[in-house]
Amino acid sequence: MQLLPVNLAYFLEVARTGSVTEAAHALNVAPSAISRQVAKLESGIGVPLFARHPRGMTLTEAGSRLLAHARRTETESTTLVEELRTGRGAEARSVAVACSEGFARRLVPRAIADFRRAHPDVAFRVDVVARQEATRRVVEGLADVAVTYTMGPQHDVRVECAVVVPVAAIVPLGHELAGRDRIGLADLCAYPLALASPGTSQRELFDIGAQLEGITVRPALVCDSLAPQYEFVRAGGGLALVGDLGDLGNLGDLGDGERDTATEGVTYVPVDHPVFRQREAQVQTATGRRPSWSATQFTELLMASLRRDRSP
Repeated sequence: MQLLPVNLAYFLEVARTGSVTEAAHALNVAPSAISRQVAKLESGIGVPLFARHPRGMTLTEAGSRLLAHARRTETESTTLVEELRTGRGAEARSVAVACSEGFARRLVPRAIADFRRAHPDVAFRVDVVARQEATRRVVEGLADVAVTYTMGPQHDVRVECAVVVPVAAIVPLGHELAGRDRIGLADLCAYPLALASPGTSQRELFDIGAQLEGITVRPALVCDSLAPQYEFVRAGGGLALVGDLGDLGNLGDLGDGERDTATEGVTYVPVDHPVFRQREAQVQTATGRRPSWSATQFTELLMASLRRDRSP
């Protein structure tokens, strides 16, 4: 059942397909009806929502902002209809979490397990995505909460909690750097490195720091997934960087009860450089949207977990 106004529903389909004809086919209505509703929407708002091209339509900046609003509204409508049909209240709905890979390894699943001990009727969906995608999903109503990295102010989401997470080198046990309290970039770059790809926040900051230090680095391995980086280090290929709470723990060896196959055979040595303090780990929720009771309670648990893991 569709609770969205007709003009918004038609707008959403044109935005999805990029074509009035395709949208009309998907909705089983006449193309003229689609065009008329979109034109009325643009007239009412007072700005164009689409740029018209010979082979389709693309969103303007105003259209992109309306799309985010429309998707949030659509998600809330779907949830409300489901709750009304089933008679289940907001406290029984599922919680959707978007997070980067490192948070998905330890922090988020442990928080979910803790939450479900008290509330076993709440189900979760975790989407492991890039940092910008995690934020986008919250903005557009595709996720209730995000745990991600950011650099600079955030305007489209509510930042519930933000902490600076130090970066550390992943070092094989027995390596000559393994016993150090901390190392500098020059120490790190003396060895072959596994790094994330350019464009990721950690790599961007690393490149800035290396440039400031006058260090030229040619990574031995470029990979955005953590598992290959760990295996590269364990196999003696070199060192890697990690900044995710789920992997750092307390920046030291994990106890026997904390070890898993991903982190066995390595330890962590903090990398001391001010450039890495520009990045924050954040818990984000949507502005202007009423969260469910479950999402609110789980967000508070995530915040407590994030702060606890940063405590000395």
